[in-house]
Amino acid sequence: MTDDRWGLARQMDERFRSARIGAIGRCRRALAWTGLLLASFASGSVAAGGEPEVVLGFTPPAQPGGLPPGWEELTFRRIERRTRYTVVPEGTGHVLRGESEAAASGLYRRVDLDPRVYRILSWRWKVENVLARADARRKEGDDYSARLYVAFHYDPRTATLWERTTYGAIKLLYGQSPPRHTINYIWDNRLAPGTALDNAYTDRAKMIVVESGAAQVGRWVAEERNVYEDYRRLFGGEPPRIAGIAVMTDTDNTGERAVAYYGSITLSATD
Repeated sequence: MTDDRWGLARQMDERFRSARIGAIGRCRRALAWTGLLLASFASGSVAAGGEPEVVLGFTPPAQPGGLPPGWEELTFRRIERRTRYTVVPEGTGHVLRGESEAAASGLYRRVDLDPRVYRILSWRWKVENVLARADARRKEGDDYSARLYVAFHYDPRTATLWERTTYGAIKLLYGQSPPRHTINYIWDNRLAPGTALDNAYTDRAKMIVVESGAAQVGRWVAEERNVYEDYRRLFGGEPPRIAGIAVMTDTDNTGERAVAYYGSITLSATD
């Protein structure tokens, strides 16, 4: 990913720096995600036993070539090639297929959830390959066959003076503040599962290696994370409300090709 992108007021990783929604100085990615916050709400349900549950699925679009309902595409101004996302049949339902060839774009879904209640994030994914030249520790290697983001609302009570000023200006212009922190759950090519590190561009985006290497290539893998505990461990303190979920398969840095599949994403209460 090139160095000209910023994003989420230095909270998301660098690939949101030149989002198409526009940029004003150091707030480019923030403005991109402010626009995405206008996307559709998640669907809510109640799990067995009366516990709250939110399921973010991928249903076929109304028009061929369209996006799954409730999801918004995130593209980048200086990256012409986009990841191709399509909804495909899988068993009795549907999943999202992402194919990237020297490309980058993502899909975002807005939510507004309390992570003290919706602590458990679960999903399943599958990759057809891992990237040979990716390296999560370096800007030029910030590509992943599959990743899932959790974005957290901006909380002025814990912000610095500069952040309050900047976010206040964005809110005046766009009616909402962008997220402040994100956790990226990644399928890496080399780091051990469980590794946690700062994003190569900003310490306000944390990376957690969930899967690594080619051992599970071609297989559906089910994942579960306690988002509440992950936030407390990585950022310290209580997390603000969850602002959104994103998925992305991207290979614009390495110039490689990757294909990944994403099943429904669920946020639920603890057992």
